[in-house]
Amino acid sequence: MTLALVVGTIVAYMILMIAIGVRVSKKNKSTDVYYLGGRQLGPFVTAMSAEASDMSSWLLMGVPGVAYMTGCKGEAFWTVLGLLAGTYLNWKIVAKRLRTYAIQAGDAITIPEFLSNRVHDTSGRIKAIGAVMIILFFVIYTASGFVACGKLFRSVFGMSYYTGLVIGILVIVGYTLTGGYMAVVTTDFIQGSLMFFALVVTMNAINTALRQRGQAIRDWDQRDKVIQKFSVLGGKVYALAPSSRPSEVSTNGDGDEKPGG
Repeated sequence: MTLALVVGTIVAYMILMIAIGVRVSKKNKSTDVYYLGGRQLGPFVTAMSAEASDMSSWLLMGVPGVAYMTGCKGEAFWTVLGLLAGTYLNWKIVAKRLRTYAIQAGDAITIPEFLSNRVHDTSGRIKAIGAVMIILFFVIYTASGFVACGKLFRSVFGMSYYTGLVIGILVIVGYTLTGGYMAVVTTDFIQGSLMFFALVVTMNAINTALRQRGQAIRDWDQRDKVIQKFSVLGGKVYALAPSSRPSEVSTNGDGDEKPGG
């Protein structure tokens, strides 16, 4: 029953993403709307979409894995700190200026086009270099997201990794090509909200488990003290060993200790 519910939920979710792409595609009346949503989206939806795209599989799978392997005080801490600082500075310094100057620079749609128009490059070299950098780095990043899809389907449903990979590619590429930027933003907003909800629920569950474990440890320590204080009985001393098993020693008439029988 539980597996059927999980499968049904994920299938319904993927159908919803594709339906959003199909519905939004009817509103794409121009290239500007297809690529940038007509520049009509508000800051909250845009920010949620950007962060959901940026902090997707690595936030929910990569960083927890690094923290589990290296500890929260190691690589995971510096990774999170650097990303938080970089994200804040990006939105604070770059985003607003880029939004303003992109319109002035020939109503540029892409970053390479903006840079080319900004410096009046007529040779096309800046666009070419920018395109190569985007293909080189973003293909790798996008591939990591598809890899996460494959691993998710394998771990949840037990299916082949490559089958899950293909399903993830078909769904994501499908609604992206169909609906354009508006479809991406809408689906990212839904996914970002789900990610935020999942993180809040997970953190509350972890805090509850840690409190319960801490109380259990405190109770055991208190029990240990009581045993050590009142366990001298019948000429035998019971001490709690590090392995949490009571070890037993007895004393002879001379006060020397010998193994208890």
